[in-house]
Amino acid sequence: MITQTRSQKDHSVASDLTQALFGGQFDRLHRPWRDFFSTSTFHHRELPPEERILLSYERLRKLNERLLRGPHGPESLTQDPSRLTALHEWVGPVDPGLGTILTIHYNLVLGSLTNLEDSNGYDLRPFVAMDRIGVFLCTERSYGNNAPQLKTTATWDPVSREFVLDTPGPGAAKFMPNSSSTGGPKTALVAARLIVADEDEGVHLFLVDLHDDATGVSLPGISIERLPQISGAPVDHCMTTFARVRLPYEAMVQSDRGRLTPEGLYSSTAGGALKRFHSSVQRVTDGKLCMQASILGTTRHALTVAIRYAHIRHTSSGIGGGSVPLWHHRSHHAPLLEALATSYAATFLHRSAVRSWEETTTAEERAAAERLVAITKGWITWRGREVMDECRERCGAQGLFLANGIASQRAAGEGAVTAEGDNKVIWIKAGMELIMGHFTGAKLSTGASDLADPESLQELLGDVARIWHDRAAERLRGKEKLPEETNDDATRPRRRPGSVLQRTVLPALKLVEAFAPFLAAQEMLRAAQQAINPEARRLLLALHRLFALRHLAAHTGDLVVEGRLTGSQVRTMHDTIELVLDELEPHGLLLANAQAVSEALLLSHPIMAADPDREAQPALVVAAAAGVSVGGQSF
Repeated sequence: MITQTRSQKDHSVASDLTQALFGGQFDRLHRPWRDFFSTSTFHHRELPPEERILLSYERLRKLNERLLRGPHGPESLTQDPSRLTALHEWVGPVDPGLGTILTIHYNLVLGSLTNLEDSNGYDLRPFVAMDRIGVFLCTERSYGNNAPQLKTTATWDPVSREFVLDTPGPGAAKFMPNSSSTGGPKTALVAARLIVADEDEGVHLFLVDLHDDATGVSLPGISIERLPQISGAPVDHCMTTFARVRLPYEAMVQSDRGRLTPEGLYSSTAGGALKRFHSSVQRVTDGKLCMQASILGTTRHALTVAIRYAHIRHTSSGIGGGSVPLWHHRSHHAPLLEALATSYAATFLHRSAVRSWEETTTAEERAAAERLVAITKGWITWRGREVMDECRERCGAQGLFLANGIASQRAAGEGAVTAEGDNKVIWIKAGMELIMGHFTGAKLSTGASDLADPESLQELLGDVARIWHDRAAERLRGKEKLPEETNDDATRPRRRPGSVLQRTVLPALKLVEAFAPFLAAQEMLRAAQQAINPEARRLLLALHRLFALRHLAAHTGDLVVEGRLTGSQVRTMHDTIELVLDELEPHGLLLANAQAVSEALLLSHPIMAADPDREAQPALVVAAAAGVSVGGQSF
């Protein structure tokens, strides 16, 4: 009879968890990118900001060379959300600046052009070969989340048959894209209002060369001003304006959503101006998926660093002057286990959002997928920030060094919260849509719940979302329950004209805040139920239980009022959480290593070096705990 060692069993469990996390596509979609970014080319270098920007562009060209050598080129990448988002999951931990410029070039620019129903004569070869780097100029200094009202104009000149691109005032300056000549000459997709015969036909895209090929100097009429350095990964952010720049007829990006004949006749099948705008910037939905993918990659990387470090860094045991690993202390491993549960749940939710977006075939499905992507983008990027903060703190002073793969990525993550739609704004839209008939949660369940049963926990998470849905709906109908009126004018609630929508916003946001973890937990539970390895299933169910209980703990009052929890259950809920932590604590390393972070990249971080006061080789010891391979040696 052949028996497995503990290391072999752990390796089998970790392998099953990895396959679950990556939707069974780790070898096909993820391993190639992980291995590509594991080489020394992408390890951290101590450089001043300007040199780090140049390095990001050098790495972008190496990435493009890799794409050109592979079976699927850059154009194919832009049309495959699973491959595109997989790329973002692995670039985030190594170079957030590279992540910024590649998502603009491949997704927003090349993706927008390859999405067209016809090629319209565009020569994509300069973008594919990266002879020219693509930038996307939509947001203006005074028009961000209200971009449909942007002011840049492209006026059709029927005599010369050209467009005149113009920035009418300071507020219309294109704000923050990487439009300098750093990294090479660039071409922009510029969002501008099409003016034909004094009629505003709404926002369309125009292809505009920004720099001279030979000198890199801005072309006549184009002014590009570098903006101050931001926190996080440095990028050549700029403010760009146009002074009556003449563009050829071919510069307009034309499709059924907006066409102009050489004779100046305009037509569109996209409906009104707002629909035309959203059609022009449709790659923003793919961009939302890319933002959350990048954050997921950085959080999984940071968690692996923090948990490995917690096993090799020793501190006082608090009893008799002995020494123990940081992981020994509940105050240290509990928040990291909770962060692991969040990371796993977020990863499963992201996979669901990508599938939903890829599988849309009707306008109704597309609208539902866009709403789901907006919800997941906000939740994953916000929760990712919290996880990164926890990892940074648990690593102490070591977490502050850029070379250890946490601090710079944490700061760069702020951009993902704002990019491709500010989280709060897109959540307000999603929340109002849920209230207006698109909420898929069940009616409130009845009777007390079993906190040991995963299906019951899932029902409770759904109940929380339903409670906030009903509150928001009551607000929208003006039927919310207000405090009883008194004769005291100072305390009597007053309604302001037009205040119904304003009074609905906050519960609508609470609805989305509750609905997102319900969806995330649902996907994690589904993954657990589909796991073949019994131990992998048990660990996923434990993570689901920890994740669900932590979220429910903040809503016990509502659940007691609705009869879904008893007072006794509320009193013992934190004891129940402690039991789950007891169950998961011995498996923290295994769960972290199952995230499949590159060993070569991990070992490039100084924080992973051996403790000089201890003889063990920590990098090898912690790898052995999950049966992974280091330096060609398998454990």
